[in-house]
Amino acid sequence: MKTLWQKLHKGNRGFTLVELLIVIAIIGVLAAIILPNVTGLTGNAKTAAAAAELTLIQNTMDVMMSRDGLTTVTAVSVATNNMATFPDATHNLASLLRSSTTKGTYTCTAAGVVSQATTGY
Repeated sequence: MKTLWQKLHKGNRGFTLVELLIVIAIIGVLAAIILPNVTGLTGNAKTAAAAAELTLIQNTMDVMMSRDGLTTVTAVSVATNNMATFPDATHNLASLLRSSTTKGTYTCTAAGVVSQATTGY
C-alpha cells in the first residue's frame, strides 16, 4: 500500500538543470539591477552626513562667538578634528559639542567661517 506522500509526489523527481540555470540567471539580473541603487544610497548618505556635520560646526562656531562676545577668532589654516583646540585653546567648540573630536577636519577664517577640509565618512 502506498503512502499519501508517495501518491502526492508520484513522478516528481526534482528540478532539471535548465530550470536551475534559469532561476540563477533571474537572480543574477535582479542583483545587477539592485546593487547599483544600494551603493548609490550609501554615497548619498555619506555626503549628507558630511554636510550636516559642517553645518553643525559652523552653527557651533557662531554660538561660541556670540556667547563669548567675539567678532574675530584665531584663524586655523591647518585642518583639525580636535574641537578642544578649535579655533584655539581659550575659545573652543568642545564645550558646545557632545564629542571633542569630529569625523571631518576643519579650518576657519578670522571671521569665524568654517570650511571642511576632509571627511571621515
